[in-house]
Amino acid sequence: MQVVFGKTARHRRRSWFSRFFRTFFSWLLTNLTVTLFWVLLFLLNRTTVSGRHHVDGEPNTLLLSNHQSMIDSFLVGLAVYYPVSWIKPHLIPWNPAAQENFFANPFVAFLARIWRCIPVQEGRRDTGALREMITILPTGVLTLFPEGTRSRDGSIGRGHPGAGLVVLSTRPRVIPVAVEGMRDVLPIGSYVPRIFKRIYVHYGEPIEYSDLLDMPRNKETAQVVVDRVMDAIEEKHAEFRRLREARLK
Repeated sequence: MQVVFGKTARHRRRSWFSRFFRTFFSWLLTNLTVTLFWVLLFLLNRTTVSGRHHVDGEPNTLLLSNHQSMIDSFLVGLAVYYPVSWIKPHLIPWNPAAQENFFANPFVAFLARIWRCIPVQEGRRDTGALREMITILPTGVLTLFPEGTRSRDGSIGRGHPGAGLVVLSTRPRVIPVAVEGMRDVLPIGSYVPRIFKRIYVHYGEPIEYSDLLDMPRNKETAQVVVDRVMDAIEEKHAEFRRLREARLK
């Protein structure tokens, strides 16, 4: 019996050490990656951030942003949570990632999971990814792009109701995020980021949607939530576009 007990104890120690090592490795690699993106976006490019005070450090926070590049999620997260994420890793946002881009290669898929990416299948509504987002959000931070795809011309497209279903299911603090300039840093079809570009990111006031909570939790109600978010994003984004055009004159 002593031998069996000893083996069990050793197994438990190994299991604890293995879990600790995986957690530490994930924390270290994620924050080192985020630091590299901070260098890219804030030192090698010129990024202006406004509205940080609208975002607190509480869980169940949903950041809804327009979408311009493959690395938008890094910008949206680090512009408000870095460098505090080094000591509060729970603030590193989860984010959706196209399965064909981030999970087709085993090594990239390994990194994507460490970076808190949620795989989303292309071409149809992915209910599995939606359920995972609803499960994760109440205890963390999630970044979503309601347009569902990157803008090719920089304009704001209509948001899809999926993000609204997440809102109605978890009742988070919803922050609209307007991004401009990322299309110049990493255009569609490019895999090497450019430097010396100007980027703007703004975190808006939380969206009010309490009047919708007593309505049916369906696609129509979800679309109303998303439309409110996209209206706030579009208003600020238009301001950024005018500012950029003025600078070019």
